[in-house]
Amino acid sequence: MRMRMRMYAEHPAQLTSYSRLLAGRHRLTDISDSGCVSAVTLPLMTEDPALSPDVTQDTTPDPTHQSRWRPLRLLQASMDADIARIYAERRIEGLKPNHVRELLRLHARGPMTITELAESVGHSHSALSQKVAAMRAAGWVRTVPGEDARTKKVTLTERAGAVVGRLAAEWRATEAALAELEAEIPYPLTQVVIDIERALERRSFHDRIAAKLAEDPAWE
Repeated sequence: MRMRMRMYAEHPAQLTSYSRLLAGRHRLTDISDSGCVSAVTLPLMTEDPALSPDVTQDTTPDPTHQSRWRPLRLLQASMDADIARIYAERRIEGLKPNHVRELLRLHARGPMTITELAESVGHSHSALSQKVAAMRAAGWVRTVPGEDARTKKVTLTERAGAVVGRLAAEWRATEAALAELEAEIPYPLTQVVIDIERALERRSFHDRIAAKLAEDPAWE
């Protein structure tokens, strides 16, 4: 999910794995409001109507017609679109849902280097650098000198400081809404994450893919 789907913060490994599971990456497309709930019940193997083969053209099999990832990505896109609508309704312009965690972390802990911020939110240095660049371009953060001339720190702009209280309120409301949603479905998404992580501990995703490729002559 915000690429997040933000699951429970007290389980950072679970959050990271869930984010990777859903990552497509990133914000896909706005889905209708009804798509958010109905996506939960979509079968994991789906066929994309937009990719249906044209019998008048090349009929070479296209493996992308089916995807077990697509429902997860569409679900995330739908829910992130609803979060973005919440911002728009409060006239918080130009804010991406996947930037909120970093803004709230900077507000709570003060200026941090990119390395410190990356470690704090569980991202790689390179990924966080790109995100900070995007947030800086949008006017949410700026860089200031660190303790010595060789370091710089990321801090909130006045614009971000003016809305950070609302962002914290939205985060709390979203977590409560997710908990409510999970109570309505027979198999909570947080449990899905735990079960997948346990299965991958028994055998990694890399090893599972490699074993399938070993059976496929096209990989030779």
